[in-house]
Order: sequence, then structure tokens, then C-alpha cells
Amino acid sequence: MTSSHDDDAAFARLVDAALSEVDEVAVDPRLARTLLVEALGLLADDPAELDLKIATAALAEMRDAFAMFRPYRSSPKVTIFGSARAQPDQPVYRQTASIAASLAARGWMVVTGAGPGLMQAGMEGAGRERSIGVSIRLPFETAANPIIAGDPKYVSMKYFFTRKLMLIKESAAFVCLPGGFGTLDETFELLTLTQTGKGQPVPIVLLDTPGDPYWEAVDQFVKDHLVTRALVSPDDTNLYLVTDSGERATAEIERFYTNFDSVRFVGDQLVVRMRRAPDDAQLEQLNRDFRDLVRTGAIERTGPLRVEVRDDDRLDRERLRFDFDPHRSAVLRRFIDALNALSVTPTVP
Repeated sequence: MTSSHDDDAAFARLVDAALSEVDEVAVDPRLARTLLVEALGLLADDPAELDLKIATAALAEMRDAFAMFRPYRSSPKVTIFGSARAQPDQPVYRQTASIAASLAARGWMVVTGAGPGLMQAGMEGAGRERSIGVSIRLPFETAANPIIAGDPKYVSMKYFFTRKLMLIKESAAFVCLPGGFGTLDETFELLTLTQTGKGQPVPIVLLDTPGDPYWEAVDQFVKDHLVTRALVSPDDTNLYLVTDSGERATAEIERFYTNFDSVRFVGDQLVVRMRRAPDDAQLEQLNRDFRDLVRTGAIERTGPLRVEVRDDDRLDRERLRFDFDPHRSAVLRRFIDALNALSVTPTVP
């Protein structure tokens, strides 16, 4: 029987041999080593066959999806969620096609689940060239819709959790149309990620059709039953916009990126990147208005931090940094609104 020390040494030799074969690939050596060590460790743990199948399939389809999205990483993307059961003669179908067309005309690529209903409506509005599809393999829904079928900007996935990862990870804005359990699941996972700071702050629009207050009713439920019970904060309702106007939905998404660009954690510091940083008077006002965002110290201007320089990460943007209170992620949305008020030239990220 070998000791754990012997196993570790054997793993190290295998990892070194594998990395030597890919040493010209531009990846972080630390992350590459960790990935290989964990994979070998999983095999050494004598996993159940089902566990190994899940891990293998999840990794394989994430690899496929990462490769599919890679050529479009620099293009701003908006994900549209909505029912697979909607029909072309319904107002919600036309509403979906209209908002997708409006965003595509402004430079956005439209990502959907590639199925029928509102997913197809979004792709019809955006057009095949501006559409990306991430489908789920279901017994009763096995093929992509005809807009995206056969396109290289399409990938099929087995698991809902990997599919949701790609639908959320790759996009900088979200439009949620009415739908069933799947749409509610996607929408509330998105809200949870944003509320807890596990995802980037993004514009989230819950889009109704005039005269059909689907999301308005959901919003009222949140306020009447979650906020009143202190199960969510009143600030959490600022994470999304409910509207039945496609024009207002488009304006909300574009306004979010008027000045704000992105955020990144570096240790305990939150770095906020933008096109134009506040001047001294504006910075002083931000520190007064948003002191509850900061655990210690103050909000201050900064240049790119060392890790950002190493990663060549948005180095052309101006920056603020502060010791962020992670319990205040919902307030961060109001902070971004205040930064956007510093500039009036809409752009896409």
C-alpha cells in the first residue's frame, strides 16, 4: 500500500509531465496545476460511477461552451430568458423579438437558450448573425430552433447548472420575459448571484407586455412577502427594473454602462473601473452618500493594481477602490447609478 506522501509525489510527477506538454499554452501555471491535481485527486478518491460521469460531462460541456464563446468575448452580450411555450401570435412573442432587435441594432449580441418560444423570438429579432444559443437536451426538446441550428455560435448541454453558468457568465445585461419554472429559476438565480456579490453587477430588466403584469405581480410578492418579513432588504428591489416598455428596457441597459465599466476584487479591495473617475468634489460627495459601502477607510481613486497589470485587465479605464462591505452588494447598484450620473455619453461595454 502506498502512503499519501507517495500518492502526492506520484501526482506531482504526472502533473509536471502533463504541463510540460502544454507549456506553450498561455494559462496561469498555478491554476493549470490545481486543475490537474484536482482531476487526479478525484480519480484517486474512488468515486462512484455516477459522480465520475457528472464531473466528466460537466467539464466536457463547459470546455465546449468556453470554446464557442471565445471568439465573441469582446462583444457585449445580453441574455434573454423566457418561456419555451409562447406562440408567435402572442404579444409577448412580438415584445421579445422587438427588444432583441433593438439591442442588436445597438451593438449587442443576444444569448438565449436556443429553444422554441421566446428563445426563438429573441433570435428572430436579433438575427442569426447576432445570436448565440446555449440549449439544454430534454426528452421533449432535442434540437435548436431553426434560427440558430447548425450555427457555430451554438452549443448543447446536458445539465441545467452548466447551461445557467454560461447563460449568466458571458453576458453583461439581462432581459427576463414571462415564463414557467425554468424562467423563474434562471431569474432568481441571477438575482441571488447579484444580491450576494457572487456575480458582476449588471442591469436586470423584468419585461412585461402592456396589460399583462406578470413581473409586476412577482415584484409585488417580493415586496409584500420578502421585504416585509426582512427576508430580503428593501435595497434588493433596486437590483432589477420592472417595465412593460421595450424602449425603457433598452434605455436601462444602455444607461447602466454610461460611465461604469466593471468591478474586480483584489483581496478585500473592490476595484471599480469606469470611463471617467469623479473629481475631488464628486469623490467627497460619494464618500458621504455611500459610507455604508465601506468597512474601513474611504473610497479613493487609484491606478491599475499590480494583479490587473499582470492580467492586462481593463488598463485603459479609470478606477476607484475601497474596502467593500460584502453585505451591501445591493447598495452597490445605487453607487453605480451615481457614477453614471457623472457622464452623459451612452456606450456599450
